[in-house]
Amino acid sequence: MAASPRILLCGDALGRLNQLFKRVSTVNKSAGPFDALLCVGQFFPESPEQLEEFNEYIDGRSKIPIPTYFIGDYGVGAPKVLSAAAKGSANLGFKMDGFKVCENLYWLRGSGKFMLHGLSVAYLSGRLSATGQQFGAYSQDDVDSLRALSEEPGIVDIFLTYPCCFWRSYHIAGTIGVYYAREPYINVGAVHVTRFIGLAQVGNKDKQKFIHALSPTPASTMSAAEICTKPPNTTVSPYSVSEKTISGDRAIKRPGDSDDMQHWRYDVSQKRQKHGEGDSNRLCFKFVSSGSCPRDEKCHFRHDADAREQSIRGVCFEFLNKGKCERGPDCKFKHSLQDEGEGFSSRRSGSGTGSSNRSKECWFCLSSPSVESHLITSIGEYCYCALAKGPLVQDHVLIIPVEHIPNTLSLPPECDKDLSKFQSSLKAYFLSQGKEVVFFEWVSKRGTHANLQAVPVPSTKASSVGQIFNLAAKKLGFKFTIVENDNSLEGRKLLGRHLDGNQSLFYVEIPGGTILSHIVEDNEIFPAQFGREVLAGLLNIADKADWRNCQLSKDEETKMADSFKTRFEEYDPNS
Repeated sequence: MAASPRILLCGDALGRLNQLFKRVSTVNKSAGPFDALLCVGQFFPESPEQLEEFNEYIDGRSKIPIPTYFIGDYGVGAPKVLSAAAKGSANLGFKMDGFKVCENLYWLRGSGKFMLHGLSVAYLSGRLSATGQQFGAYSQDDVDSLRALSEEPGIVDIFLTYPCCFWRSYHIAGTIGVYYAREPYINVGAVHVTRFIGLAQVGNKDKQKFIHALSPTPASTMSAAEICTKPPNTTVSPYSVSEKTISGDRAIKRPGDSDDMQHWRYDVSQKRQKHGEGDSNRLCFKFVSSGSCPRDEKCHFRHDADAREQSIRGVCFEFLNKGKCERGPDCKFKHSLQDEGEGFSSRRSGSGTGSSNRSKECWFCLSSPSVESHLITSIGEYCYCALAKGPLVQDHVLIIPVEHIPNTLSLPPECDKDLSKFQSSLKAYFLSQGKEVVFFEWVSKRGTHANLQAVPVPSTKASSVGQIFNLAAKKLGFKFTIVENDNSLEGRKLLGRHLDGNQSLFYVEIPGGTILSHIVEDNEIFPAQFGREVLAGLLNIADKADWRNCQLSKDEETKMADSFKTRFEEYDPNS
């Protein structure tokens, strides 16, 4: 059995990096080697006089002895250093495993969860901010994301926070100013114990402990019996026996809260009501973010499929929940409802024109001010091709009808031929790279602008695509209907003939041409990003299952599109 990872923990560094890393080097030589150092509390200096010492390490003139991760992204010099780090080429896209600041130094921004030498590490960085400041604070979105991560399978081994709050396993906190290690305790609903460790400031006058060593066995390698073992000094959770709030931060779990408080949102001054009862209009974040909620009918918040689809289109959760967002222009999400599909019913009934079907806010209508035209790579007579926003992998492509049409299964013949040309060209392009392509579409009865997604997968994994989709379907409690057809155009036409405008449908064309389809009933909980989530699992990039985690700057997207156009040119049917 492999040796357990060896981790050093540290309280508030306060920019005193000479003293910190001298101590780390000493401990590493005498009791190491250690795999990483995790710093909680304020990492940056308290005064400008300390910046020279701090910048010695940032500039590389002084060396950091072991990989170091920090969450206290506030203090003197933080905005300048972290702004530069965020723009670095190594830190593009969404990164939960740390933005590289300099050699051996990584910034854990906002909230997240990642694997570190086999350990599952979760974190909440900085202090709560209602103003949406860029550095030194976490937002309500960060807390909501962490809540969703906490309900994923598996045990978190280490949790890092600025002050103390509720979690499980090893919980490490700083900024209290003292060293404190309490008895193990059991959180409500947990089968394992949690150990809390609070660490003092580096160089504190009272000689309080600011460095602590751990060698925890990853929970993923432990048996159920080992996980459930409780030391003799185990206590009940301190969060369930006190009636006082640990912190004024509303995002932090309060002592005495029931387990349902995991889904508390924004305002608890009113009596909370059961899902679907009374006039409670607050949304369940878990349902909106993932498409399902483990509490189902017992949830106190509203499970709204329309809000879920709006969220997928990039609409701000706070805007959906409250009708406004306090972060205003600083918020990275949209503050208006996206493409409600007003034209769907008129098109089905044969009335209306193409222009009346378009939504001014539609991302895909070429006449819309919201269209991301810099992502477009090829335009045909009836369809165009664009790179996906927040791509799952490189060359993740969308095939989109020019007209505002609700799905690609009900295209007129001339448009269908245009789409088929794009499919054939993409297959040839990816084959030249040793890859196969998976096509899938979420057909919503609410009638958004159609888009057929094309995701390349290595040829070595192509034979597993059907298997993993069937496995995912089994976990959700349904079986795919199989359409065997050598010609994907004919297979899609067959699906289209059986499509009912009052139903939603998901289908995927796997390498080889077989189409798997599933009609989604009104009362069925079905993830709208199902296709992407399944392929993210196949490709071992689960953190990219949500497109919002993969967003790039406009400059990065433009370069990405230009690069694709150059490579795709010889295969482009419209070249």
